Amino acid sequence: MTNENRLLAALSASSFERIRPLLDVMPLTLKVVLHKPGDPVDHVYFPGGGFCSVLTVLADGSMVEVLTIGREGMCGISAMVNGGAREPSTTMVQAASNICYRMPTGVFEAEMDRRGDFSAIVKRYAHALIGVVMQSTACNAVHSVEQRLARWLLMAHDRVERDEFPLTQEFAAMMLGATRQTVTVVAGTLQRADLIAYQRGRITIVDRQGLEKACCECYAIATTLLADVTKTPIR
Repeated sequence: MTNENRLLAALSASSFERIRPLLDVMPLTLKVVLHKPGDPVDHVYFPGGGFCSVLTVLADGSMVEVLTIGREGMCGISAMVNGGAREPSTTMVQAASNICYRMPTGVFEAEMDRRGDFSAIVKRYAHALIGVVMQSTACNAVHSVEQRLARWLLMAHDRVERDEFPLTQEFAAMMLGATRQTVTVVAGTLQRADLIAYQRGRITIVDRQGLEKACCECYAIATTLLADVTKTPIR
């Protein structure tokens, strides 16, 4: 099994060989929901590409993205709470991938109880996610919609590893907590600056460096937090 997820790739060979027979390899299909609010966490997912959005669902049914998770992490971190954890948010696939590793929660809990390198890397990742959410909260409060859209596009670009990917105005509005009209205006600004090209629900990153300049500091901070999870040896 080729290991495409960075958390799993950071494990010792013996740890990965122990859990490998217990992992299902599956595709991530666009718009498939992996977790729903209130549902028990039966499986955790380690994407090997693409990315998923973790969405907070409001009382009126509207949703706002709080996290973007790709091959650097895992979906279902609430499974760290042993004994019937229930997911507080919706997790939806926003960019498809041919490879995702699915692990039953029972196996996940057993590996966490071993307190070995699997437990260490997951705990590091959970700690990094707290920092990412805190940074995102500050970003949403003080930075412009243009800066936040640039930040999200850079994060998506990192995860899909290609310049063109799908992005509807509806999802961009949900992700930014803004109206579709606002998204149209902001995307138009970035397009006129020749940073992106947007047409019929697909976006192309034209000028990556320019997009980084248009972004706030939150992209670099969040990216560093996640990269540090697997940078320090845990073996």
